[in-house]
Amino acid sequence: MTTNDLLQQERTNLIKVKAQELGFDFCGVSRAEFLEEEAPRLEDWLNRNCHGKMGYMANHFDKRLDPRKLMDGAKSIVSVLLNYYPGERLPEGSDDFKLSKYAYGTDYHFVLKDKLKDLLAFIQTEIGEVAGRAFVDSAPVMDKVWAARSGLGWVGKHSNLLNRDMGSFFFIGELILDLDLAPDGPIADYCGTCTRCVDACPTDAITEPYVVDGSKCISYFTIELKEAIPDEVKGKFENWIFGCDICQDVCPWNRFSRPHTTPEFDLSPELKAFTNSDWKEITEEVFKEVFRRSPVKRTKLEGLRRNVGFVRGE
Repeated sequence: MTTNDLLQQERTNLIKVKAQELGFDFCGVSRAEFLEEEAPRLEDWLNRNCHGKMGYMANHFDKRLDPRKLMDGAKSIVSVLLNYYPGERLPEGSDDFKLSKYAYGTDYHFVLKDKLKDLLAFIQTEIGEVAGRAFVDSAPVMDKVWAARSGLGWVGKHSNLLNRDMGSFFFIGELILDLDLAPDGPIADYCGTCTRCVDACPTDAITEPYVVDGSKCISYFTIELKEAIPDEVKGKFENWIFGCDICQDVCPWNRFSRPHTTPEFDLSPELKAFTNSDWKEITEEVFKEVFRRSPVKRTKLEGLRRNVGFVRGE
C-alpha cells in the first residue's frame, strides 16, 4: 500500500467515525464516476413511462448518471444511512387510515441535510480545503445506486436499498467531494428466490423483480400525482392515505429493523392523537399546525382530502 493509499484510508476512516458520531447508522464511500450499467436501465424505465407524471425524473439525464456533472472535480461520494423505523407506530388495523412510517416526524430533508452539512464542515476543518455538496433526495442523484456501490446494502426486488443489519427503513443522503478517498466495494444481493414484495403489492407496481413502475405505486398516487386518482385502482389502497410501506413490511430482512434514535423522527403527539374522524374532517388550520414540518405537507390539504376520500370510496 502506497503512502497515498494510506492517507486516503486514514481520511476515509476519519469521516466514517464522525458520521457515526453525528448519528448516521452506516457510512460508505464510492468513486465519483459515470454509472455505465445504470444508463440503459434508466433510459428503458423512462421510455416505458414508469415515472408517470413525475416529469422531473426525465430531466438532467446526464447529471443523474455522472456526479462529475453535478460538481466540478468530483472524486468521491460519501453515502450515509439514517434509520427511521419507529419505536411507536400509528394503529394499522383494517379500518385505520395509514401513513408511511417515514412521515411520522419531522421532514427528513431538514434532518439529514443538517447532519450532512455538519459532516462536510468537519471534513473541511480536519482535512483542509475540500469542495463538497450535500444531497438529500432533492437533486438528480441516484442515491440507492451510490449507497449500494458504497457497500451499504443491495437494491432489492422492491427497488429499495436493503441492509443486512437493519432492513430498509432508512433515509439515504450523500456528500459529493473533490477528495480522493478509499472506496468500499459493493456487497452481494441477498434477496434469493424470495418474491414477497412482488406478491404483496396490491397495485402490481413491481412489474418484475427489481423493476417498479412508479406510475402504479400507491406512494405515487397519494403523494406525487396532483390530479384525480384513476378509478381502476379504487379499492386497492388498503387505507394508505400518504405513502405505502407494504413492500417493506412484508420483506423478511425487516425483521432486523430496530427503533431509530433520532428524536425528530418520533411520532408527534398531535399525530398520535389523530382519529379517523380527524382525518376525515381535517381543516386548513389543523393541517398547517400538525404537518408544519412534516413530509405530509408536500401533498397539501387538498391532496390529503382527495386521498382520504378515495380510500373511503367517495
